[in-house]
This record gives sequence, C-alpha cells and structure tokens, in this order.
Amino acid sequence: MTNSMQVKANFKLTKANEVIFSEIEGGTKLTQGCFTMEYSGGLHGEGVLQELKCYLPDGSATVYGLERITGCIEGKSGSLVLVHDGRYENGELTSHRKVMNGSGTGEWTGIFGEINFESGSADQFTITFDYYIE
Repeated sequence: MTNSMQVKANFKLTKANEVIFSEIEGGTKLTQGCFTMEYSGGLHGEGVLQELKCYLPDGSATVYGLERITGCIEGKSGSLVLVHDGRYENGELTSHRKVMNGSGTGEWTGIFGEINFESGSADQFTITFDYYIE
C-alpha cells in the first residue's frame, strides 16, 4: 500500500439538467439530474454525474449519485467512479464522495479515496481529495 496523498482541486458545472420524475402535491418530489463538471488543480479533467434527489416539503433533499471522472491527478492519468451520498438543506449541499472499489483505470488502477464536500451558491467549488493507489 502506498502512503495516503491529498490534492486540492476546483470544479465548476459546465452542464446541468435536473428533471422531476415523480411528485406528490404537498409531499415529496423525486428528481434525476445529469451534470458535467470541469476539474482544475491537483485533479484535472472532466466529471460526468447522474444524480437522484428526494426533496421533502420543506425544500431539503437527500442526494445520491454516481460520477465518472476522467483526467490527471498530479501527472497520472486515468478514470474512476465516485459514489455520492449527501444532503441539501438551507441552500447548501453536504456530500460524502467515495471512490468505488475497483473502478480505477489507467494509472489510477487500484485507487481508493474520498472527498467530503460542502457547497453554497457559487460558480466554482473547492474540494480536497484524500486518496492512495495500491
């Protein structure tokens, strides 16, 4: 096992589309979102995310998603899949993102790691990615 590494990166949404697929008046609303992100910094590349949300009547939501990132981490190229698990409340998303075991390709084969992320309203977001490659 290699020592744990940490990189900081920024990302911005380049495409965003969220549609309602089930809604009950005065109750929950279920949505599916498709997003494309551009990463820069220690992690450079593109992320493609499919996301499911369950909005409660108070406007908060539970968020689940799968994201494939293809790019470079400190000069090593490959791809990986992140599993997103989060909560949207009071205009802020709190999300835990974990590398799906076995999803790394190229020089990212054997990668493990996670990102804990909090966002408000912004054009660009900063993340810290803690990872290691076996």
